[in-house]
Amino acid sequence: MVASAKLVSSPMQPFLQVVEISKMFPGVQALDAVNVDIFPGEVHCWIGENGAGKSTLVKILAGSMTPSSGQIRISDEIQDISSPHHAQQLGLSFIFQELSVVNGLSVADNILLGNELSRGPLVLPKASFVRAKELLMRIGFGSLDPNRKVGQLSTAEKQAVMVARALNIDAKVIFMDETTSTLDRDEVENLFSVIRTLKSEGRSIVFISHRLNEVEKIADRITIFKDGGIVGTYNSGELSINGMIRKMVGRDIEHTFPTKNRTFGKSVLEVKNISTAKISNVNLAFQSGKITGIAGLVGSGRTELMSALFGLDRLTAGSISMGGELQRFRNCRDAIRAGIGLVPEDRRGQGIIGLRSVEENISITWAIGKPLRSWKRDSVVLAKKFISGLSIKTPSMGKQVGQLSGGNQQKCVVARWLAVAPGILLLDEPTRGIDVGAKAEMYQIIDQLAREGMAVVIVSSDLPELLGLADEIAVMREGLFMGMLGGDSSEEEVMSLAMGEVK
Repeated sequence: MVASAKLVSSPMQPFLQVVEISKMFPGVQALDAVNVDIFPGEVHCWIGENGAGKSTLVKILAGSMTPSSGQIRISDEIQDISSPHHAQQLGLSFIFQELSVVNGLSVADNILLGNELSRGPLVLPKASFVRAKELLMRIGFGSLDPNRKVGQLSTAEKQAVMVARALNIDAKVIFMDETTSTLDRDEVENLFSVIRTLKSEGRSIVFISHRLNEVEKIADRITIFKDGGIVGTYNSGELSINGMIRKMVGRDIEHTFPTKNRTFGKSVLEVKNISTAKISNVNLAFQSGKITGIAGLVGSGRTELMSALFGLDRLTAGSISMGGELQRFRNCRDAIRAGIGLVPEDRRGQGIIGLRSVEENISITWAIGKPLRSWKRDSVVLAKKFISGLSIKTPSMGKQVGQLSGGNQQKCVVARWLAVAPGILLLDEPTRGIDVGAKAEMYQIIDQLAREGMAVVIVSSDLPELLGLADEIAVMREGLFMGMLGGDSSEEEVMSLAMGEVK
């Protein structure tokens, strides 16, 4: 158990109190006598490594999991939250990284989902439009058309729909779990503006994030989780980012980014004037031993470039060559055979197979075309090798990968490609949703792959991450390649190119 070393007092009555909450799974103490309180009109940030207990507590408060012991008090009344609908009735709303929107419905329908304005069995479309517009205007998204299909919106706009939904039910506490991980810098600022508006109305925001620079900027109070307990709760400004890290991981993490004294080899892959439905006339070359970053705002074509290189998007013009030989990728299987691997942006949707074991997730690509008998025998040896080599924390190789922390899931996806030894590895947002300690480990893995002669390509929305890792940075804007910068460039130089300010 981690004791509550420091509790910050307040003269106000908390709206929500978590009192001595514990949660036991078979063989695992996920939460151990946790105490947290949420006051009206505050931004309360929760931080901690993956597996520290944050998500378990959120699930208990959302009514999707029952605590083993302890109490939840709302307005000083004990509540047994029996379901997500019950949580909503109590004034709690939740916005997760995987947004709970229905893409086929309109903005208005999504905002009023479950609380429709109706006369008898008939929904009132005009009244729904007016109500949705009013809610969107309150959070600065008045230009968003309530009749638009949500599937046509950006991630930031979908988040605005979720915030408007929370306002529609008059939520008193809004939980935001890794909501900035898919946003660019301007969109994060817009979200923070919305948070300040909600705070001014007396609503509370529980902001859960691994981006400590954002926590430092937006928090009124910070609660640090570790090993299922609480290290302490601190007022804004009491801890530096390094101080937060020490409290989270129990040690200093020095030299987060490896040094860049790498040796480059021959060109592994070249693209000449390639175009798809989403990108146009891109020219790039990737060398062995070099880490190439791909920068740009959300929607700039970064992920679409990776999809083209991996055979997921059909080329409409241009060529791809490897080792001087032209390649025609009809699909991703052709790209894999040519020696290309891709760790996708959407780890849960496209990376891991959540209900399958760690062993199966690591060996699935390696096993293609192998006899069943050989696969059964050798996949165990393979999985053991990478579980050890990448320090994947799992109770067994038979554990469902979806039950591991985000950082360990990501290591399993990386291991899948290392098992087939590609010549070039494409990494799209490789550290999204993983904690600061796991990030440092991932950076070391990426650096080691490059030093062993692999060409590595990284897309990241985190500019310090790109600048800390990459030997060079290709900048994209609106599907176009804007230029190449050195890894010693500044954030301002990258952003200038990304915004089309070519000098």
